[in-house]
Amino acid sequence: MKCYRWMLVCSVWAVSAAAADVSDPRPLFIEGYASRVSYVAGEELALHVSTSAPRFAIEITRLGAQPQVVHTQADVAGQEAAIPENASSHGCGWPVAWKMPVPDTWSSGYYHVTFRAADGGGKFVQRNRRTAESSCFFIVRPSEPGKHTKILLQLSTNTYNAYNNWGGFSLYGYNGRANVQGHRVSFQRPPGSQFNNWEAPFTAWAEANGYTLDYCANSDLEFYPELLKSYRLVLSVGHDEYWSAPMRDHLEAFIRDGGNVAFFSGNTCCWQVRSEDNGQALVSHKQRWVMDPLFSTGDHRLLSTAWSHHLVNRPENQLTGVGFLFGGYHRSHGQFMDGPAAFTVHRPEHWLYEGTGLKAGDQFGGKDTIVGYECDGCEFTLKDGLPVPTHRDGTPEGFVILGSCPAKWHPDDALWYDRFPKDRVGAAVLGTYTGGGTVVTTGSIDWAHGLRGKDPVVERITRNVLDRLSK
Repeated sequence: MKCYRWMLVCSVWAVSAAAADVSDPRPLFIEGYASRVSYVAGEELALHVSTSAPRFAIEITRLGAQPQVVHTQADVAGQEAAIPENASSHGCGWPVAWKMPVPDTWSSGYYHVTFRAADGGGKFVQRNRRTAESSCFFIVRPSEPGKHTKILLQLSTNTYNAYNNWGGFSLYGYNGRANVQGHRVSFQRPPGSQFNNWEAPFTAWAEANGYTLDYCANSDLEFYPELLKSYRLVLSVGHDEYWSAPMRDHLEAFIRDGGNVAFFSGNTCCWQVRSEDNGQALVSHKQRWVMDPLFSTGDHRLLSTAWSHHLVNRPENQLTGVGFLFGGYHRSHGQFMDGPAAFTVHRPEHWLYEGTGLKAGDQFGGKDTIVGYECDGCEFTLKDGLPVPTHRDGTPEGFVILGSCPAKWHPDDALWYDRFPKDRVGAAVLGTYTGGGTVVTTGSIDWAHGLRGKDPVVERITRNVLDRLSK
């Protein structure tokens, strides 16, 4: 009798297990990434994909003034790949699911890849059409630099990666597993992107208004610095926060040699990173600089913390004219939440304001909150009622302040530095200097909001910069 009962129980378990196997459909998912951040025509585009679907489809679209679908591929064989424990820091290592050479008909730009999978649900239950969709991106840099334009836009791909918490960790604790902050992030995993927030409205406006742009990734300034010699103007747009020393070295040399740069961005060049694995990963210990192996060596030039930190002693002001130490937040992080989000005009006779009709003391951009999120500024005093840089913070001689808007750090941020007052009120600073070439900075991440909103003043100032500095 005991044997019969045991056989009955086992039989029930077997039937239950079989029922679960055939009745409960697996979750449908698809994710992927490109093998490299940027390509040039002729190089092999490789996509690494993990999916529970046996087949999937790919759509590749160039994003500009209008989305342009450049390639579709159906019925690609799919397979599920394991996720390594250290995927966030060292990548997924998934096999290539699909590849093709980059055609020479694809113009330089930002390319959005959409992965799509579909099935009919379960075999016996939950029989319904299910779909899954995800995306990644890559950049096509120009195969003939400078042939069609003298303007190069370097996209903030390092910043995209720094905030990407796929696999559990980013360079931030707030979005990390168990609120743990990572110090190494790999590009070899399904990516995050901030392109649509700022660079997309800028590029859509520029291309719709007759400007041809060439595109590259942050890391291309490090690994392909020869690109720069073909251009008159290099652009930074939006949130361009993470820079390596070679990136800075090469762009500063470009400026010294007469090249022009426009930073339509904020929080720019705030943190130093080091590239590893031939540019496939970034390292930055940020506010935990004592954990960086370079800290104990005594040579702190490449210490992966804030560029403005006294141990590195290379404030971003030396490049951009402004920095986060004398900037901060506006309508963000609880600071100036009811602020104007607009620049107050100083020195309206400057060429930057040509054709705007602005007068001293006027404000512009508030409708579209062009001053916002994170802002960069410089230490200044008032002389004859106008702001004048002190240059004590690294701002170059000759820097002219053309606009400003109050900004302030969140008090907790002062804990990241051992020489920072909690109560300092700074400003987003719009200004320019010439040091070989001319550098213009808007000191605000959100400048492109004004282009998206078709603010006539923001549009005219942007035109003045592009037209004058690309010649």
